[in-house]
Amino acid sequence: MGTLYLVRHGQASFGADDYDQLSPLGQRQSVRLGEYLRWRHGEALRLDAVLTGTLRRQRQTWDGIAAGAGLAATPHTAWPGLNEYDSHALISAVHPAPLPKPDTPELYRQHFRLLRQGMAAWMAGQIEPAGMPSYADFRAGVVGALDHVRSLAGGDGQVMIVSSGGPIATAVGHVLGTTPETTIELNLRIRSSAVTELHVSPKHLNLVTYNTLPHLDAPEYRDWVTYA
Repeated sequence: MGTLYLVRHGQASFGADDYDQLSPLGQRQSVRLGEYLRWRHGEALRLDAVLTGTLRRQRQTWDGIAAGAGLAATPHTAWPGLNEYDSHALISAVHPAPLPKPDTPELYRQHFRLLRQGMAAWMAGQIEPAGMPSYADFRAGVVGALDHVRSLAGGDGQVMIVSSGGPIATAVGHVLGTTPETTIELNLRIRSSAVTELHVSPKHLNLVTYNTLPHLDAPEYRDWVTYA
């Protein structure tokens, strides 16, 4: 039985003009995860395959993990089906009027309230956000990555996917057969640099853990736990 690690990118630049890059904390989270994996597995640590989306924050997260784990020579495959949805397009589809940057607690709550509403409408096929695929096509991209991993499964191999909250929640929802509402809640609760672990075989994927932060489970990392 092989292992598939689904890793969400480290903290990105929420509220900035360019969200698609890790914050300094996000960079530290990523390196710390790599260090933890090296400590946990020692010389047995190896990754038979690594897939990331093509977004900068996803690739930067893998670079940090690789640096911390001493896996810089491990090649990775860019898989566009692991890219995140466009949260601004989703919100604009249900709230066309311009919104201020979510830089206060009230505006932050409004942002995620509208995002939840947009996601539900998108998943139900009720809206077509600008520049985005249908949810069926988005889900197919994620499932395609999972199928690819299953095709690689053999023995006790290890594969890592570095992606974002939407694809990871969609992957877990696919494995568990959850409702769209549950998939949305899984998505909105996933933490930066969190690890989700699945057992993988050529025929099956089974969830072992979800949204864990073993690399930050110490008092000195208490302030490193983030969501956005």
